[in-house]
Amino acid sequence: MTAVIYKFERPGGDDSVDETERLFSALERYSSAELLELLYTGEEPGFFELMRGIFMLPDESRSILQNFLTEMPAQTITVSIDPKGRCILTRGDGEQRESPVRGIAS
Repeated sequence: MTAVIYKFERPGGDDSVDETERLFSALERYSSAELLELLYTGEEPGFFELMRGIFMLPDESRSILQNFLTEMPAQTITVSIDPKGRCILTRGDGEQRESPVRGIAS
């Protein structure tokens, strides 16, 4: 799976029509609230780097991460990096699953 999150190249004269069509298509598919949320979120520092990192994960790892994040309320998740550089996600209330999700990102 390949995803282009942001193109650093500025469109030339011929590409402007395609870009305009993509923008109008997005306006038709999403509500104003959803588009404003995307704009607000996209302005967060490090957002694009984070999204690139997530899209670079293998499909299986990305699916595990998505399931982990959607199964738990966000306020209960704790993230840490162990001495080997692995990202470890666990329940924030001190309760750990039998084997926390390890090695999703390194």
